[in-house]
Amino acid sequence: MVLQQPCPCGSGTSYDACCGRLHRGAAQAATAEELMRSRYAAYAVGDTDYVFRTWHPRTRPDDLSPDPATTWTGLEIVGAGEDWVEFVASYERNGRAGQQRERSRFERRGGRWVYVDGDFE
Repeated sequence: MVLQQPCPCGSGTSYDACCGRLHRGAAQAATAEELMRSRYAAYAVGDTDYVFRTWHPRTRPDDLSPDPATTWTGLEIVGAGEDWVEFVASYERNGRAGQQRERSRFERRGGRWVYVDGDFE
């Protein structure tokens, strides 16, 4: 991904200034929403190592192989609190549009936000 292109998370800023800095380890997410946005962007750019690192070890799967048939196309934040974020992530898979709706739970672990789990609609 070109670093000056818009960030996939929909913030309106460049990838480099937004989620790219988190993916590179130059900064940590300050809020659960910032972590969720950066995780979405990581899926969108194919950075599954970042997704793995930001997933609570108690709940993360052993394998996070990306689905090569899926392209993430947009993110809408529906609501957010201190330790949760509700969102709709749009995607295209095999030429068909779809959406993933989730209310995600996060917690602070070692001073950093991590994804715990979520309820899907």
